[in-house]
Amino acid sequence: MKPLNRVRSRTAVLPFENIDTDRIIPARFLTTTERVGLGRHAFNDWRYAADGAPDPAFPLNAPEAKGCAILIAGRNFGCGSSREHAPWALLDYGIGAVISSEIADIFRSNALKNGLLAIVLPPDQHAELLAQPGIELDIDIAASTITLPDGRVFAFALDGFARHCLLNGIDQLGFLLDAEAAIGAFERRADPHRPSLENPA
Repeated sequence: MKPLNRVRSRTAVLPFENIDTDRIIPARFLTTTERVGLGRHAFNDWRYAADGAPDPAFPLNAPEAKGCAILIAGRNFGCGSSREHAPWALLDYGIGAVISSEIADIFRSNALKNGLLAIVLPPDQHAELLAQPGIELDIDIAASTITLPDGRVFAFALDGFARHCLLNGIDQLGFLLDAEAAIGAFERRADPHRPSLENPA
């Protein structure tokens, strides 16, 4: 993962509720553990017509949505199965942040672990962003704020551990590896007679 300090981009809007993970990345594309290349299958059955051509009715196929790294999605985004391929596909597609009034817990956890910023806003703030596709937002991860074009700032909640990992570009394993020296020092200081798995009381 790369360190993520901020996401600054125009917004693309998917104003539909209950977009589940099968709609984000259909099950038939889950046969790989490679993240690169999954972006071409993001929203596959919604994004493409039967002949494989981009469907002009799909909002993200609109010319004005091209290059947008912030997705404003409808309520209950990422519901359904827990597939980690869903945030992988969005990241590979070019999405760096998803904003909604409600994001499924497992999807949000998977997203944050993989470097995809998943933000929950109050319904009124979320509705305002849904109504303004294409506006430029500046998301500051360290400050947990979103700055709008008119200078107003929306604050959002972000778990401290998730923020640390995003800012430092590490996942949970990377966090433990970073603490290897401290863990080793603790082990060396520890009472050799204390109960442990190797030496139960």
